[in-house]
Amino acid sequence: MPISSLRLPGALALAAACLIAALAFAQTQPAASSSDAAPAYAQNGDLLPPAHYREWIYLTSGIDMSYLAANKSAGHSMFDNVFVNPTAYRSFLAAGTWPDKTILVLEAREARDKGSINQSGHYQGTEIMGLEVHVKDTARFPGGWAFFDFDSPTANGTLIPTRAPCYSCHAAHGAVDTTFVQFYPTLLPIAQKKGTLSPDFLKEDSGPGK
Repeated sequence: MPISSLRLPGALALAAACLIAALAFAQTQPAASSSDAAPAYAQNGDLLPPAHYREWIYLTSGIDMSYLAANKSAGHSMFDNVFVNPTAYRSFLAAGTWPDKTILVLEAREARDKGSINQSGHYQGTEIMGLEVHVKDTARFPGGWAFFDFDSPTANGTLIPTRAPCYSCHAAHGAVDTTFVQFYPTLLPIAQKKGTLSPDFLKEDSGPGK
């Protein structure tokens, strides 16, 4: 009888044991996260809400920021928190610019000053007051980028028309690829090092008083 035939039962048993061990190991590992998926759209073109965006990379927070000379806030202070999908973040670290399928989430929360033991300054409230998403999808949008407005974090996002001022403002003042990297303290030095800052931003940033 061939030697290989003599060893076959033992080999099968070993293979079965390895398979069982592999399955057991896989069951103990967390499932691959879908939170870093590419942008997805409903049939009518609305953007599906980005799941678990608060598990993405946090970029910055602003408070009561306004790009207008006169602040036209609604009479209360707001925090703006910015998150980006991890794949896009890692690409930016390597290249200094954003890849296709980048998703930037702007989350607005009320700034509160009275609560618990707080005596000064502001902290963020629990309610989300607004949500906007900036998406790079070059095959879908002229110019590559589009803005979507969400009524709630679980509702689909409505495309903001390209005639809206946010498009022209970002195109004119965005530090990198029409995005406001100048307000992202961990990414601005990378763009400076990689030489990816836009000429218009560099000219604007080196103006009077700089």
